[in-house]
Amino acid sequence: MDEKKIIIIGSGPAGYTAALYAARAGLKPLLFAGPQPGGLLTTTTTVENFPGFPEGINGVALVMNMQKQAVRFGTELLYDSVAELELTDGAAQTVITANGERFSADALIFAAGAAPRWLELPSAGKFKGRGLSVCATCDGAFFKGVPVSVVGGGDSAMEEALTLSKTASDVYVLCRKEALKASKIMISRAEETPNIHIYYSTEVLEFLGEKNLEMLRLINRRENRETLLPCRGCFMALGHDPNTGLVEKWLKRDEKGYILAVQSPVHTSLAGVFAAGDCVDARYHQAITAAALGCQAAMEAERYLAGKQ
Repeated sequence: MDEKKIIIIGSGPAGYTAALYAARAGLKPLLFAGPQPGGLLTTTTTVENFPGFPEGINGVALVMNMQKQAVRFGTELLYDSVAELELTDGAAQTVITANGERFSADALIFAAGAAPRWLELPSAGKFKGRGLSVCATCDGAFFKGVPVSVVGGGDSAMEEALTLSKTASDVYVLCRKEALKASKIMISRAEETPNIHIYYSTEVLEFLGEKNLEMLRLINRRENRETLLPCRGCFMALGHDPNTGLVEKWLKRDEKGYILAVQSPVHTSLAGVFAAGDCVDARYHQAITAAALGCQAAMEAERYLAGKQ
């Protein structure tokens, strides 16, 4: 068994920031990047809200810069898939890869992120990054003066719609049920915004366009009527699923599967195990907040290891 001081699982902003701080502290972290490293940033064409890039930067380029910086200071990368964990309260933390290799460390940072829910339609894949998005804060600025839509009926859908209403010409909220499940105050704000239009009992059947999204084919289930809606951007507000299956039997999680933080935003229910990024943050899902949690996790892990010595 290969023994390390600290192991990091996850290769998004949280994982690479944790690795950078741990490496600069001389902890020589081992980071499991997985077979497809980079996290959700790799699905974003241009990132304009990460500090330090006034002209914006491609999502893949940003995360690769993070990787290079972490490696420069001594982070070791493995692209193996993690199959299983054996976690303890204050003792060794063990990672088992898909090919059966075992790695052990005194501390572990779990930063596996979360996966946004998409409409599972055959036409969706063509338009991801070309009109389809899961983040109005990230991508809303690309749709100034054009019609957009939001799929969902909860508070997150109302928040997305309100954000988009500031720049888009019209925002169509597509709710598949006959009533919104959002809070009353959020519904009131949306209804009071002139360019937000709420369609009930409405589902997307197909995304249409040449290279980029141009139109939605909709169906009103109550009336059994199909329509075409001109739309340049469609934002999924269907929630996220945290990638926490590996820690299900080891760490305390909330009802949605997010890791519960204790003492600080990055401490988990087990001493020596820390969590960072979207697997613990159910609210923001931003690269900058994930990176901030990665920084905190590495600093807390460093303090923990110093205490053990």
